[in-house]
Amino acid sequence: LDSHHEVVAVYSQPPRPAGRGRKLRKSPCQILAEERGIPVYTPKSLRKPDAQAEFSALEADVAAVAAYGLLLPKPILEDKLMGCINIHPSLLPRWRGAAPIPWAIIDGDEQTGVCIMQLDEGMDTGPVLARRVYDLEPGTTAGELHDSLADVGAKMLVDVLDQYETITPMTQEPESEATHARKIVREDGRLDFSKPA
Repeated sequence: LDSHHEVVAVYSQPPRPAGRGRKLRKSPCQILAEERGIPVYTPKSLRKPDAQAEFSALEADVAAVAAYGLLLPKPILEDKLMGCINIHPSLLPRWRGAAPIPWAIIDGDEQTGVCIMQLDEGMDTGPVLARRVYDLEPGTTAGELHDSLADVGAKMLVDVLDQYETITPMTQEPESEATHARKIVREDGRLDFSKPA
């Protein structure tokens, strides 16, 4: 938001019930965009023609995606001049999917990172435009890693947008090392005290 690039709109998940009162709560992204006077759209899906037409009418050059939580349909992926690019917090093809940060910690990875990638119809399978390695220190929490990688990713995004026309996309290799970072669920937090630490 503080770069020289113009943000014409922000898309966010619709407000969700939260807290004891189960009142609808906007995402932090939506709140910040509204504070900055940026139009916010919160469709439940981008598969409907009216939502796609609304997206197209923005006439943006590129759509930048970070933790949106929905797969984008082909008409959205192909709508913008520069397409849709994603800030992904892993060294792709390792940890494709919903929860790369906790799985990097759970699996004991010594390094992780951020990839800026071109979105395609797959789950985090598109070509990589930029990649930055980040050393994962023992004892780092998922929250700490999230915040660090978010800062790295934001700076990388501006660099990619500045240099987009000169970047040669890289195919994710080797495909044999691709792993899936499924969503963390309550059962993942259960401890089995019959097993050694």
